[in-house]
Amino acid sequence: MRIREAVLTPVAFADPPLLNAMGVHEPYALRSVVQLVGEDGVTGLGESYGDEGFLAQARKVAEQLPGWDVFDLPGLRRIVERVVGETVHTDLHGLTGGFSVGKTLASVYALFEVAALDAQGRLLGRPVYDLLGGRVRDEVEFSAYLFYKFGAHLGAAGDDWGEVLTPEALVGQARRMVGTYGFRSLKLKGGVLPPEQETEAVRALAGAFPGHPLRIDPNGAWTPDTAIRVAHALDGVLEYLEDPTPGTAGMARVAARAPMPLATNMCVVRFADLEPAVRARAVGVVLSDHHFWGGLRDTQALSVACRSFGIGLSMHSNSHLGISLAAMVHVAAATEHLSYACDTHWPWKESDVIAPGALEFRDGAVRVPDGPGLGVELDPDALARAHETYLRCGLTQRDDTGYMRRYVGASSFRPHTERW
Repeated sequence: MRIREAVLTPVAFADPPLLNAMGVHEPYALRSVVQLVGEDGVTGLGESYGDEGFLAQARKVAEQLPGWDVFDLPGLRRIVERVVGETVHTDLHGLTGGFSVGKTLASVYALFEVAALDAQGRLLGRPVYDLLGGRVRDEVEFSAYLFYKFGAHLGAAGDDWGEVLTPEALVGQARRMVGTYGFRSLKLKGGVLPPEQETEAVRALAGAFPGHPLRIDPNGAWTPDTAIRVAHALDGVLEYLEDPTPGTAGMARVAARAPMPLATNMCVVRFADLEPAVRARAVGVVLSDHHFWGGLRDTQALSVACRSFGIGLSMHSNSHLGISLAAMVHVAAATEHLSYACDTHWPWKESDVIAPGALEFRDGAVRVPDGPGLGVELDPDALARAHETYLRCGLTQRDDTGYMRRYVGASSFRPHTERW
């Protein structure tokens, strides 16, 4: 099956004012949707980042794809390597680790690899998980992703989640998520308030949800000494502690004294990072993300490496739509070594670009779609509305720090890397 046209569409959708170590989410999240249209009419879907730097590279690749055989993934990789070259894609939020040529290549390749696998599956009448070796589970468990948040965006009315800056409000947010989606694991995005307050919040969650696995991710906002102190304070409460401090050396120092495993999506973000982290005994769980690990098959390769070294595996997420969730579900379904519930931002969005009904949360899990390809269908009208929102919102890159400074004043906020 040869590609007739690769259509890349930037989209935006409403995002609440969620807080993190780098600042606060802007009113709209940016994504990109690619459609690989075959000469026989079959179309494969992919989704990834939507900032202008990423889009610039993806557009250049899309222009080279007419005539390419959708089954030739090595050829796709060569096209990406040739077109992207030595470009290093960076972002302004800094929540997914360092930047490199290799990570840029992997990120751009992943967008098109997912779409190619979707097209292959549709052509063959088989779900993507079969193309990845067959499924080992019928449903994929996800965790509730809890955030501290402001009550409203600048100049806007408040949303129905309300302000969340206290343990009581956080427990209320968790009750709503668990009640609506049935989540059995809870994750708190930390690095926002002083560590003592976030420790108190985690304890409040443990009291309100006994037996629910808990985790916290301060995105490197703590020094190693603070991270060690918090780890001991939450001994027996956390299933793992995610990225408490920046860098492999700092993580190794904390890991040597923490009573629970350390997880990361910041210091191990490419295959070259794995060997030094293993040697330093810095991490116990790698949080994969097919968007920057090189797609679905490279995610499976990562799982084999992690299993070989006795390291757990789960999945990181950022603000995403249904195409990405479907891709996450398929690769998780076909990956035996998956140790923990995956992350998802699903509850925080209010719209999508896929037809409803294919992906549903029950008891905190999504049943794997059995339809061909990813098992989801694009809603053309919804895609058009999301593209119009992109054009209207005026955002071209995510900037949590810049937006936060509009709330509090430029001189009074700095990103919280090792702040505490």
